[in-house]
Amino acid sequence: MEKEQFCRYVVNIERLLRIVSILVRQRGRDILTDFDITPPQFNALLHLDESGAITMGELCQKMYLACSTATDLIDRMERNGLIERSRDTTDRRVIRLHITERGRKIIGEVMQARRRYLSGILTKMSDEDKTRLIESLEQIHEVMMDGEVR
Repeated sequence: MEKEQFCRYVVNIERLLRIVSILVRQRGRDILTDFDITPPQFNALLHLDESGAITMGELCQKMYLACSTATDLIDRMERNGLIERSRDTTDRRVIRLHITERGRKIIGEVMQARRRYLSGILTKMSDEDKTRLIESLEQIHEVMMDGEVR
């Protein structure tokens, strides 16, 4: 493949990924307003759901947040009944964050709403196109996870 053609592919793919990402993020924010939760709060819930009971420091690393920012976020989430803090059973100095039942319920409802949105879009695509899309996204994901290409 000639370099000029490859460059056109790169430009077009980058533009389309950026546009799709923006649209998905905007729709995701719209969905969250129905549940009275902010995007950072929902992201924190997803990290906690994925990682289990983690410390504030671990959450800060996963979310790339300063600890003061994360503390404010977690304080609001605790007041809203989305998470709880508890002392670690092996080291009482360590505080672990846990999702409450209310937090798990919100995750499920938000994910269901997101999937309904995506389902509406995918019904407009053929099965063959959906399969190719999945394969292409999996391939991009694999390459990205193998190491950063510069």
